[in-house]
Amino acid sequence: MLLGKAIRLERVFNRNTGKTIIVPMDHGVSVGPISGVVDAKSTVDKVAAGGANAVIMHKGLPRRTHRGHGNDVGLIVHLSASTVLSPFPNAKTLVGTVEDAIRLGADAISIHVNLGDAKEMEMLASFGKISSEAASWGMPLLAMVYARGAGIPNEFDVEVVKHSARLAEELGADVVKVPYTGSPETFAQVVEGCCIPVLIAGGPKMSGHRDFVQMVYDANQAGGAGLSVGRNVFQAEDPTLLVKALHGVVHEGKGVEETMDFLGEGLPSEG
Repeated sequence: MLLGKAIRLERVFNRNTGKTIIVPMDHGVSVGPISGVVDAKSTVDKVAAGGANAVIMHKGLPRRTHRGHGNDVGLIVHLSASTVLSPFPNAKTLVGTVEDAIRLGADAISIHVNLGDAKEMEMLASFGKISSEAASWGMPLLAMVYARGAGIPNEFDVEVVKHSARLAEELGADVVKVPYTGSPETFAQVVEGCCIPVLIAGGPKMSGHRDFVQMVYDANQAGGAGLSVGRNVFQAEDPTLLVKALHGVVHEGKGVEETMDFLGEGLPSEG
């Protein structure tokens, strides 16, 4: 590995645990200025204060969110986009370059591919192009790979997720983000079939913290390298507190009940 890439990865991953807590904030392009990203700078402040390792955003947002104070947090520039207004919302297209990210001082870049979509061929071509360019610059590449085509009945099926993760590795990604498969046993198969760090996505906004914390704990126990979760973090009532709690799970190995107690949502004692 090039020294430059290794140094950049250490800004995105905790060098002691080899794991990471990433908070994507690229939602403004896909769904508009939803709660939590309207005041993006404030949100970055909150998740950084909690101990997030990095944030993900499109190339126009760092000029609004660079702080120059507080806890350091890694910057990952997202190069893929589509919108819910499109007749093809799952067809991601490139909207930035590796050089854009370098000029912004980014620590890594990310791309998004939806396997099984009618535009899969174009997305894979973009993946290959960006992967080659990132390698030449020593820029780490996070690939978000999902299976969301019309012919895929269950994007959380372990065989589908294993395929998604392995594809990312073989096309040159340094890190892959995939859906959680629902159990530690099945997610361990995903990790086993892929030799790069595997992160879990957060999916739709959950109604409470317990299911979310349980998912993060289970993925961690299965060998996952952390999480890349947006709405379930930045739309929390207290993002700083939640990230601190997740830090305990991911980087310190804390359990679910201990974490829920920290969040003030533990089970009532008997008696």
